[in-house]
This record gives sequence, structure tokens and C-alpha cells, in this order.
Amino acid sequence: MKAIIYVFSGSGNTLKAANLYKEQFEKNQIETTLVRINIDAKPVEDHTQYDYVGIGYPVHGFNASYNVLDFVKLIAKNPEKKDYFVFHTGGEPLHLNDVSDYKLNEIMKRRNFVLTNEYHYAMPYNMIFRHTDARAVQMHEVLEKLAPIEAQEVIDRKPHKYKYHFGGHTMAFLLRIEHPAMKVNGKLFFKIDQEKCIHCGLCVKNCPEHNITMNEDGSFSFGNKCIMCTACSFNCPKDAFNIGMLNGWRVNGKYNIKNPDLTQEDTHPKYCKKAYEVYFQEAEEKIKANTKEE
Repeated sequence: MKAIIYVFSGSGNTLKAANLYKEQFEKNQIETTLVRINIDAKPVEDHTQYDYVGIGYPVHGFNASYNVLDFVKLIAKNPEKKDYFVFHTGGEPLHLNDVSDYKLNEIMKRRNFVLTNEYHYAMPYNMIFRHTDARAVQMHEVLEKLAPIEAQEVIDRKPHKYKYHFGGHTMAFLLRIEHPAMKVNGKLFFKIDQEKCIHCGLCVKNCPEHNITMNEDGSFSFGNKCIMCTACSFNCPKDAFNIGMLNGWRVNGKYNIKNPDLTQEDTHPKYCKKAYEVYFQEAEEKIKANTKEE
């Protein structure tokens, strides 16, 4: 048996989820191909050879980012109906995230694909504000335990879909204004502090859309393909990026998962408090239930 998983990931959260899915598929003797979505990537021409097809992405404004939507538009129409699954990551477990695959699913339907499973994983923000190391560790631990269980649901053909969210589709539609807005923001308002910059080139290398160019004189140029994944600013070793209109929400630097500082004060203790409580409780219950079954 064979599987293919298309994944877009900016700061690495969704890629981690994709690798956990891949590991679970391969434990079941399913040969699995992982394809990173970027400006150079193209979908395979024929999906009939795959028993499982999956798509993973981070949620941007309760939507898939426009590069993910552009990518799936390149998928050829399947000759017969074929199941596919979706998983996405985001900094908060709000139910509004459940509708983020609405537009993507519209496109996939026209290509004769049927959505059977969808999952959301709360992972540390790379935008809005910085989670504490303790919360980041908690999110990673839940993902590591939960993703294999839900990948197994896909393998076992056990459907899992979210309930309709009243007003969610309208909200997602309105927030798709972010797609053209981020192109403008990245082109006109991105700046780099040359006093901080060490010209390591990581921002150029990490940009999935090849939107950043380092010139011979050490200055930088930006194109009009920014998707605001923040792979550039989040991974900048000197915190030299200014991401324009959203700079007040910028988070810089990887979270310390291996050696967390557990003394950090949570500066946003009430933010989506109930949603986090429900997410972690439901995840714990599902993990325990499946651990007992094993």
C-alpha cells in the first residue's frame, strides 16, 4: 500500500505533524511519500497509485494559505472518487479553525476527492504572541501522542469530520482578504535592521516562495509572493526582521522544548482559556482510551 502527504510548514509545527503521520503509516507497512509544498513543488500526475492522500498546513486567519490553495489547484482530476484527509496546526484550538479547509475542500471536490478525516493540533504561535516554554512543551507532547492515534484512524478508514460551525464559513471568507494583503505587506513594508543582520542567508533559504533576495551589497529585496508564514522572521538568529503591518505580533526564535524554562510567567493567562482547557482534556481522554485499547 502507498500514501502521499502534501505539507506546507513555515516554522516547522505542521512538518512535525506530517512526520508523525508518516511514521504511523510506515509502521503499518504503508510506503509513504512526503511532499513539501513550496513554489518549486508540483503534485504527482496520477493519484490512483496511492491508497491514502493527505494535506497538512498551518491555519492562517482561519484559512489555508494561498500557496496551499494554488498548489491543490494543480492536482489533476481523479478518474474516480478518492478519499483524502487533512490536518492543520494553529496557535489556538478555537472551533473556527475547523472551517479552515472549506475553500481547499471546494477545490478538491472538483478534482473528485472526498474529505473523510480532518484534525486540528494546537501548536506554539509564531505570530500574535509568544507562548511560555511550558505551554509549548505541553502542545508538543499532545501532538506526539495524538497524531499517531489519528493517523491510525485514517489508516483504519474511521471517518472524523468537524461539525458545521455557524458563521465560520463567512468569517473564513472575509479573512481571505489576508491573501492579497500579505503580498502587499511583504513587498512594501518588510524591513531588515542592517545593524543586527549578520547576512547568514537563513531568511533567503527558508522562504518557501523564494520571496527574499540578498543583494551583492548586503541589502535585501522582497517580491510580491509573501504568505506571512514568518519562516524568515521566526528563524532569524539576530531578531533583525520587521514584518511590516503585523510587526507588533512578531515572534522570534524557536521554543525551548528540550530544556524549557518552566519559570516563565504566562502573560496571556486568560487568552482562549476555555478552548485550551477543552482541547487538552479531550486530547488526554482520547490518548488514554487508545492506550487502554493497546
